[in-house]
Amino acid sequence: MSNPPSAEINFRAQNQLSELFEALDTGTGREVRRMLSSLSPQSIAQLLESSPPRIRHVLWNLIDKEIEGEVLQELSYDVQSQILATMDTEEMVAVMEGLDADDVADILQQLPERLMAEVLSAMSETDRERVESVLAYDEETAGGLMDTDTISVRPNLTLDVVLRYLRRHEQLPESTDCLYVVNRQGQYIGQLPLSRLLTTDPSVTVREVMSTDVEPIPVDMSDTEVAGLFAKYDWITAPVVDEHARLVGRITIDDVVDVIREDADHSLMSMAGLDEEEDTFATVRRTAPRRAVWLGINLLTALLASWVINLFQDTIDKVVALAVLMPIVASMGGVAGSQTLTVVIRGMALGQIGRSNLNWLLSRELGSAVLNALLWAVVIGVIAGLWFDDSRIALIILVAMVINLITAALAGAILPVALRAMRIDPALAGGVALTTITDVVGFMAFLGLATLYFG
Repeated sequence: MSNPPSAEINFRAQNQLSELFEALDTGTGREVRRMLSSLSPQSIAQLLESSPPRIRHVLWNLIDKEIEGEVLQELSYDVQSQILATMDTEEMVAVMEGLDADDVADILQQLPERLMAEVLSAMSETDRERVESVLAYDEETAGGLMDTDTISVRPNLTLDVVLRYLRRHEQLPESTDCLYVVNRQGQYIGQLPLSRLLTTDPSVTVREVMSTDVEPIPVDMSDTEVAGLFAKYDWITAPVVDEHARLVGRITIDDVVDVIREDADHSLMSMAGLDEEEDTFATVRRTAPRRAVWLGINLLTALLASWVINLFQDTIDKVVALAVLMPIVASMGGVAGSQTLTVVIRGMALGQIGRSNLNWLLSRELGSAVLNALLWAVVIGVIAGLWFDDSRIALIILVAMVINLITAALAGAILPVALRAMRIDPALAGGVALTTITDVVGFMAFLGLATLYFG
């Protein structure tokens, strides 16, 4: 069986990294420069992010100046910031020359305002206006994502005139699959696919062959919603319009892929209370403070669960079996809640969950929880009864398991919605809140019932 493409790519990247490290160790900078010149900007960016900081800066200084900007735009924000911190204003302007306005805006937003102003003032007037038009919008909206480099035509032109107009360009903007059709006020009215332009009679007008079935994206739409539209309609590019329906730019698939990747990284890292842009090879000084906050929060929730256990210390002293079995109740509740929490957060991210179907989802999760609670509560009840030869222990853990699994399912379904309503990221806070609930309810139910029986 052959290795999957991703495994082959990772294996090749690790080989390249090993060869670079070996060349650096032998002090042959010329050999390292030659090796880097044979790689694509994307591959070089991956190598930089896979290197410790000391080696990373050595590699950056050996990269061909002509592709530094392309490499820089492929790096995560954390690594970008480290590289930019070593440059002066002139070097930054030189690196960003030739990049799309949206990519330059993304890079500039990593800089302090004073330094950003210096870099903008050092740019040519044309480049500065293009970049400032993107910086005017929030970076997590369509306006912050768009590229202002578009080609637009009027509907009354013939295709022959359009073709002659295109030939005057040295090159078309990247990922161009269509031209945008606008009226005299610059308002978007449709698009002209290049395939139709090249295969239709040149004497036909743009109006006769243009497509009007693609709705433009409002400039203030969130980048997550934009990504959803691209995924739904398989777009390569899409027009962006302002509040007056004027064409202000376009969004390309490569920017949308970045959004999807960032959202996935955000969800994954947030579950551990980490920043999605955290550098894998960040120093201890940068890493430790970032992790300390959520470790502290977790400690507080653990202390709360321990306080609940302490309330029933006398009961635990009388029946040692309770200390052996109580982690099972909390653990099963945590797993059941996490399953529901993950499904709901995913549905919210995909835009599938709203007020109209939330009740159905709650009913489904509750029904599933009841069935699983009864099944596994009976199983653990039988095991506990045989293990400790005590039917009371079996009944206590059975009832506590049912209570905690049902509570966990309800909490897993309701928490993301409640957190979103409070403008708190469910991926960031949902796991911590859910663990606290399942631990507290699980211990309270199990030890509380035990106190009633044995107290």
